[in-house]
Amino acid sequence: MQTGTLISLAAYFILMLGIGVYAWRESTADTSGYLLGGRDLGPGVTALSAGASDMSGWLLMGLPGAIFLSGLSQAWIGIGLVIGAYLNYRLVAPRLRTYTELAGDAITVPDFLEERFEDRSHALRLISALVIIVFFTLYTSAGMVAGGKFAVSALGMDYGAGILLTAGIVVAYTALGGFLAVSLTDFVQGCIMFVALVMVPVAAYLVLGGDGLAQGLATAETTRSLAPGTLSSLIGGTSLLAIVSAAAWGLGYFGQPHIIVRFMAIRRVEDLPTARRINIGWMSVSLLGAIATGYVGAAWFAARGGAPADPETVFILFSQILFHPLVAGFTLAAILAAIMSTISSQLLVTSSSLTEDIYKTYLRREASERELVTLSRIAVAAVAVVAGLLALDPDSSILALVGNAWAGFGAAFGPVILFALLWKRTTRAGALAGMIVGAVVVIAWILAGWSATLYEIVPGFIAASLATWLVSLATPAPRESIMQTFDAAALAARPGA
Repeated sequence: MQTGTLISLAAYFILMLGIGVYAWRESTADTSGYLLGGRDLGPGVTALSAGASDMSGWLLMGLPGAIFLSGLSQAWIGIGLVIGAYLNYRLVAPRLRTYTELAGDAITVPDFLEERFEDRSHALRLISALVIIVFFTLYTSAGMVAGGKFAVSALGMDYGAGILLTAGIVVAYTALGGFLAVSLTDFVQGCIMFVALVMVPVAAYLVLGGDGLAQGLATAETTRSLAPGTLSSLIGGTSLLAIVSAAAWGLGYFGQPHIIVRFMAIRRVEDLPTARRINIGWMSVSLLGAIATGYVGAAWFAARGGAPADPETVFILFSQILFHPLVAGFTLAAILAAIMSTISSQLLVTSSSLTEDIYKTYLRREASERELVTLSRIAVAAVAVVAGLLALDPDSSILALVGNAWAGFGAAFGPVILFALLWKRTTRAGALAGMIVGAVVVIAWILAGWSATLYEIVPGFIAASLATWLVSLATPAPRESIMQTFDAAALAARPGA
């Protein structure tokens, strides 16, 4: 690797660690500060932190690879995500921000669900914590796979060494600075990703030209024996079920703990409309850049040869081909930014479930704030080790791993969160039934091998919604105290709705 590229990447690593040290000095004295930043995030940091933690390595590697391999119909994933993110800000964000503060100052999703339904049995907390631990460990392993592939393609390192490098940096600043470190690094990483996702496809198109793009797409379809329009049309070479499956990614937003926890941490409800505009604008441009990278990449390599052995490395190859080493280092840092921003958020949420929802609730209720913060740091490292072990297969698909975890959260938590915030007749039994049914249906659908026909989040989301609704109607209405808190939260949320 050339010196300029190494300088850029080294500067990026130093910046991330520096932010971790700053956050450690500012906000890690207690669990509220370590796990939620003291509910003091501004709209800009909230927006880009939510976006960067959402758009993991799949944005710069998985999605361009899917477009490169399967055509423009995969862009429906991006369309569905933008719609889902917008609705998440409108339906979930203001109500969740106010409700979590009114309901015992809840600082985790399991904590919120327990307070929302006054569940003294802790069943909701336990089941939701287990869902978080299982699916986030899988989700984190997808980031580790991306880190390993990045190291092989961009740095010439061994795959396993790449996993160690990625995990080492992320664990360092996450364990050190907690939620504030994760949010501030996400903000910086989001800015880097945005610039790189504009630069790379634009530069590739300018070099290839309009005629070269058209000829390259035609050549790619011919040499790969694809149906006409597969690489250049949103509906070419695909089916209605495939389009529904891709767009259904948007359903997952309502149940992603690492995203909705940002809504809980924003300074005030009135800041949410600003955060929403920033986030949706950032998402739209970033997703368009990722789609364009795969689209132009299909034409580029068909016309010029040298197709990548792994389609998910198209962005990396463009960075190395098109730019000066110093600039290439910046664009490559964008991939690391995407990978690390998501891994750090997932590690923190998983550690919060292990400490707040398992350790403190079931093992040591009298644990001090200092003890819980220390245990959270240990949990961050432990989860990273397990995820790293799961990621040791270099043939794993980043998009497939992310898709499975995204569906698990979307189906298990999405309907329950929506019902809990929008329908006060929802009962504890209904929420518990919805969560279990959603997770079980997703897992069963994957194991049955039906995901290739219809994305597992669709049946999982529908089944969980029906279970929550029907069981809530079949069980006694919530107590009056729960109804009153619901009404107070709904009223307080109106200014930001």
